[in-house]
Amino acid sequence: MPISNKHPSPGTEHQNFFGVDERLGAVAVSLRREEKEKEGASLQYNYRFILRTSELRTLRGSVLEEALPPTARPPAARGLSPKKLLEHVLPDLNLQGLRLASNSPKVPETLLKLDEQGVSFQRKVGVLYCRAGQGSEEEMYNNEGAGPPFQEFLELLGQHVQLRGFTKYRAQLDTKTDSTGTHSLYTTYQDYEIMFHVSTMLPYTPNNRQQLLRKRHIGNDIVTIIFQEPGAQPFTPRTIRSHFQHVFIIVRVHEPCTERTTYSVAVSRTKDIPLFGPPIPAGHRFPQTLAFRDFLLAKAINAENAAERSGKFHAMATRTRQEYLQDLARSHATTTSLEASSSRLPLLSLGAKRKERAKGAKAWELQSAGALVWSVRARDGDRAAPELPCLLGISAEFLVLIEAKGKRVIFNCSCRDVLAWTYSDCGLDLYYGSGDYVSVRLPDGQGDEVKDIVHRLQLVTRGCETRELTLLRNGLGQLGFQVDSEGFVTDVERFTFAEKAGLQPGARLVRVCERALPSLSHAQTTELLRTAKKVTITMVPPDENEAISPSRCRRRSLTWSPC
Repeated sequence: MPISNKHPSPGTEHQNFFGVDERLGAVAVSLRREEKEKEGASLQYNYRFILRTSELRTLRGSVLEEALPPTARPPAARGLSPKKLLEHVLPDLNLQGLRLASNSPKVPETLLKLDEQGVSFQRKVGVLYCRAGQGSEEEMYNNEGAGPPFQEFLELLGQHVQLRGFTKYRAQLDTKTDSTGTHSLYTTYQDYEIMFHVSTMLPYTPNNRQQLLRKRHIGNDIVTIIFQEPGAQPFTPRTIRSHFQHVFIIVRVHEPCTERTTYSVAVSRTKDIPLFGPPIPAGHRFPQTLAFRDFLLAKAINAENAAERSGKFHAMATRTRQEYLQDLARSHATTTSLEASSSRLPLLSLGAKRKERAKGAKAWELQSAGALVWSVRARDGDRAAPELPCLLGISAEFLVLIEAKGKRVIFNCSCRDVLAWTYSDCGLDLYYGSGDYVSVRLPDGQGDEVKDIVHRLQLVTRGCETRELTLLRNGLGQLGFQVDSEGFVTDVERFTFAEKAGLQPGARLVRVCERALPSLSHAQTTELLRTAKKVTITMVPPDENEAISPSRCRRRSLTWSPC
């Protein structure tokens, strides 16, 4: 949860401290106390912090005052001193070298740059036009205008915008004097703004084969789309002379400007860039639809995200971050030490072990909008799959599993897609989407942690606890209920063992005879229910399903390996 250093909320305490730690190098810490909405007659306070190091992963956190241990909790009108706070929050950080930040306007500007590093939702993508018979970089840059197939593709990709007076993301294009052309191509996708540097929309210079005015922009884009007409030569990145273009998405049109127009897609990337999704089906041709547009935009965004994780870009970003932090510690810190600072603020403990909660104390942190994290072992629904040491994070909107060793996201879903859970003292099975599930396990003796996870799920999802039933057959061998292809119970006969066991219309089956429903076809499910000697089912009760209709139970971006 980033702190807005440029615009701190009026009336809130907000301090920055800079220094050098022997282990972490230059660091910057921001602390702030906020008044929350009143509950009854008492005030609540929330405390936020950011710890910035040379690591690209910035540490952000927040906690309600009630979550602090009673011995550390300050009087109602005051807060912990910054020193006591950081001793409680970051016991391994060298506090002796921290100094209060100066009031220089460069401080909030630099901190904002650090906080926004790696979390930008603005992307620029180059687009090169390759006519029939062409294949070289020079030929593509020297296409003065767009042919009908290319124009048709651009209309699908985004909207033509006039640059003069354009107020949204401009990707270094001139919006005042038309020096970079009069129009460009712009679009939005989910939370992203995307500006395309289209070769035929950038200024064309006659008698200049290098077309530097065009290459100045496209040659500095990490991701470039190569649009090929039928008959264009096969693309090879060896024809591109640029140190910055790392991913090429090649789009070839088939039967352009007809009702049968389709596109094939391929990707060329430098060897240090990891794989990224969405995957391209082998031999597939995409029809000219909005779904193809969304696929292409997602591919371009993920391409740049993957490039930023590669060695070259990671090293550049780390070096930039170190320079910012060193400049803050060297040039923008006062002589006021942490201990001498008089302002008082409180905050969360991030010690290696979670402190014991006082008996009867409320878990206020479970109400946090940010992610709460647990160390678990996790696997997908395949019981033969290996368990991986992971961090389970549950925020108010998303649930993620991050592999502890590789620090990569191996699973994520929206909290809206969580259907239900089955839990025990050592872990839980979490059902989501169309009924798939993941299993998480905690070390023995951490039953309270499992209860906290369940409590958190109850607060941020529409899911509920599953019920497990063992069903008996009547004299004719029948179970007495009907189920559709999505696992929803459509009918329960009166006075049957199924009705007596508590099965109701609208309940959703997620497991039959210890097998997850998505792993079975409807015919296999029916056969199991008809022939199994002992029928056990795991179901989501119907009352909870009313808010989760079948049409909304769909799979989101879930993966156990890179795409």
